[in-house]
Amino acid sequence: MLCFPNAKINLGLNIIEKRPDGFHNIETVFYPFPLCDALEIAQSDSNETYEFSSSGIPIGIDPSQNIVIKAFDLIASKFEIPSTAIHLHKNIPFGAGLGGGSADAAYMIKMLNDFYSLGLSIQQMEEFAIQIGSDCPVFIKNEAVFAEGKGEIFSSIQLDLSGYHIALIKPDIHISTPEAYSGVSPKKPEKSVKELIKLPLKDWKENIFNDFEDSIFPNHPELKKLKEELYESGAIYAAMSGSGSSMFGIFEREPEIQENWKKHFIWSGKL
Repeated sequence: MLCFPNAKINLGLNIIEKRPDGFHNIETVFYPFPLCDALEIAQSDSNETYEFSSSGIPIGIDPSQNIVIKAFDLIASKFEIPSTAIHLHKNIPFGAGLGGGSADAAYMIKMLNDFYSLGLSIQQMEEFAIQIGSDCPVFIKNEAVFAEGKGEIFSSIQLDLSGYHIALIKPDIHISTPEAYSGVSPKKPEKSVKELIKLPLKDWKENIFNDFEDSIFPNHPELKKLKEELYESGAIYAAMSGSGSSMFGIFEREPEIQENWKKHFIWSGKL
């Protein structure tokens, strides 16, 4: 069985407050888009619980620590799963704020459910996914949602950007979670992203923001420059996704890829 776990972008991200447990409450809109990894499983004759292989972007960690295997082990701890061959082709860059790892884990849960006829409901799969990561459950239904809490409390929204184009640029810049949060000033916005997202797309630029940009751009001015270039190239809305180092722009028509963007990871296509 083969599937294609897709990435997501954050449309706005407000850091509301620091929680007693050290995490932060946020609000954002997760929107899926078709930059994809490939994940394949098949029943194996091996005596091992699983066989794992990968290709594409190097993963560089022990397979047992891979989020896909963590999802497999979680399901295998509750159900009798035969030895399974797993192959992951990695195309979504790491540390980009695109949720690639979370998508891989969520799709592993969905594929195991289908391939081995486990009979899990969407709610049950979401309950497994939240044990892997805060944004992991969003990829179970894989639709636009308003997220709050740590990013794991979802409510449905009506948002359809199909027909628009997106250009996404990921420089070779790593932003750790501590760095991302080090300069933020949590505050409740006057209007929630859940309401602002209902505005016409042309009004997003002046109303919908990612709070991480204030703390990250001073340390990484190249990201700010890329955002400006996306607007100069005709983007209706441009922003950083999550706390990662990818910048995206939403366009009415297919954008022209600037020459200086080509030194980075870049993806362009329809939403």
